[in-house]
Amino acid sequence: MLSLDFLDDVRRMNKRQLYYQVLNFGMIVSSALMIWKGLMVITGSESPIVVVLSGSMEPAFHRGDLLFLTNRVEDPIRVGEIVVFRIEGREIPIVHRVLKIHEKQNGHIKFLTKGDNNAVDDRGLYKQGQHWLEKKDVVGRARGFVPYIGIVTILMNDYPKFKYAVLFLLGLFVLVHRD
Repeated sequence: MLSLDFLDDVRRMNKRQLYYQVLNFGMIVSSALMIWKGLMVITGSESPIVVVLSGSMEPAFHRGDLLFLTNRVEDPIRVGEIVVFRIEGREIPIVHRVLKIHEKQNGHIKFLTKGDNNAVDDRGLYKQGQHWLEKKDVVGRARGFVPYIGIVTILMNDYPKFKYAVLFLLGLFVLVHRD
C-alpha cells in the first residue's frame, strides 16, 4: 500500500534526513516564489502568467490556454490588442480584446473591450456607471500563449479534492525522494 510504504520510509529516515527533505521542500517553494516575483519585475505585470477561464475569446484563445503577459507603462494600448483587466468588485481578471479607444485632449486614454466570442461589448461587465476602462485597470497584455496547459489550474479550482490530491502527491514525492 502507498500510505504504509510512505510511513515506513519516513520512520526509517533519521532526523537529519527528515530535516533535509523538509528544507528541500522549502527551497522548492521559495524558488518558485522568487521566480514569480522576478517575472513580475521583468514584465511589469502583477500577474505575468494567467489562464483563460472561459470560452469568450474563442477562436483566438480556448479555455485552459496559458497566457504570458507584459504591462509596460510606456507602451500605448491599441485597438485589436488582447488585454487582461480587473473590474472593481470582481476577483478574477478578464481576458478580452480592445474594441475602441477614446482619447481626450489631455492625452488621457479610455478604451472599450469585447470578447471575440461575445455578441456585445463588455459594458455590461464593468461596474455600474462605468462605460470605459482605463490603463489602471489593465493587469497585462497578451504577448504569447501555450494551448491548454492551464487546464490543470481549472481542474484544481473546479474540483478541490483533485487539488488536494495533487498537492499531497507532490509533497509526498519531495519528502520521500532521495538523491
